[in-house]
Amino acid sequence: MRLPTLRLPGRRGDREVAADTIVGTVKLDRRTKRLAARINPGQIAVINHMDIDRVAADSLVAAEVAAVVNAKPSISGRYPNLGPEVLVNAGIAVIDNVGEEIFDEVREGSELRIVDGDVYSGETLVASGQRYDAESVAAAMADAREGLSVQLEAFAANTMEYLKRERELLLDGVGIPDVDTEFAGRHCLIVVRGYDYKEDLEVLRPYIREFKPVLVGVDGGADALVEAGYTPDMIVGDMDSASDDVLRCGAEIVVHAYSDGRAPGLPRVEKLGVPAKTFPAAATSEDIAMLMADEKGATMIVAVGTHATLVEFLDKGRAGMASTFLTRLRVGGKLVDAKGVSRLYKQNVPVSAMVLLVLSAVAAMAAAIGVSTVGQAFLEVVADWWDGLIFQIQRLFS
Repeated sequence: MRLPTLRLPGRRGDREVAADTIVGTVKLDRRTKRLAARINPGQIAVINHMDIDRVAADSLVAAEVAAVVNAKPSISGRYPNLGPEVLVNAGIAVIDNVGEEIFDEVREGSELRIVDGDVYSGETLVASGQRYDAESVAAAMADAREGLSVQLEAFAANTMEYLKRERELLLDGVGIPDVDTEFAGRHCLIVVRGYDYKEDLEVLRPYIREFKPVLVGVDGGADALVEAGYTPDMIVGDMDSASDDVLRCGAEIVVHAYSDGRAPGLPRVEKLGVPAKTFPAAATSEDIAMLMADEKGATMIVAVGTHATLVEFLDKGRAGMASTFLTRLRVGGKLVDAKGVSRLYKQNVPVSAMVLLVLSAVAAMAAAIGVSTVGQAFLEVVADWWDGLIFQIQRLFS
């Protein structure tokens, strides 16, 4: 059966395309978070992301992409990752596992046309894969849950391996650099651009205003702080997602390096002319931020957007997340996780409270008018006006 057609004016003349066809310019990048930062609404994202996690999916939804074409499997079946479900529920088409050859076949800025699972450049078929919908995502997630036991065993093994390699860092703080930022005796707010970070930051405004914590942005979390109207005191990470302007904001920079001392993000910072220190560790950037705050004497560590649950550890999809589990054990009672606080606490004022507030204000104004000299004179004028109005009405009917 021939699908209904719609007209797309202004694209090299009017032409007819199938109603479920997606047409748009393309942007390509093998790093999803890097692509999400530069793609425009309505464009088609071509990525190379095995097991799309929720954070990556949220960034693509926020960018308002028209479709996601993934060179790798979006759900490999290793574990039930959350990203594809987020994309599909947001109405974004996901064309899955088309092969890495698409990066050679497609030029950035060109126009692509997606029909079902086929990707066309002009009239040429350049890639083909599975087009996910809600049902196929649910089925793939159900299959992936069967592999959870294997992933749990791998996670436990990674945790033990990390403990062997980094026990001196975890237990004694060995390797943590000397920093200029003063943590001792203060609260520390660590922001990662993760789950619900915008909403939680908004709810934490009164806390930030009252306690004035040390503000630490982890990579793109530094941009999140600036977008919320704050200036970070420190930026920690591998510097692949913090913007140039934010890196120049005056915050102290700590570049996350590999255990062997290599720091791929350091040349970028040096090119910007910004002084930086390095922190070699096998942990994730959010972990070294927590370990640093703890070692330097912060009395409380409030985390926004970080990973806290087993599902989130697995959803991140990398062995390094084992360090997060151990870091949370190390930091212990100092850590307060702000995750989801925006859902627990809403700053909405009930209608009944608003009515009571208005009535209280009216009562206060009436009392003030009644006891003041000016108020009494005003009431006498109003009384005379009312008496005159009543007299005129009586004359009309007499």
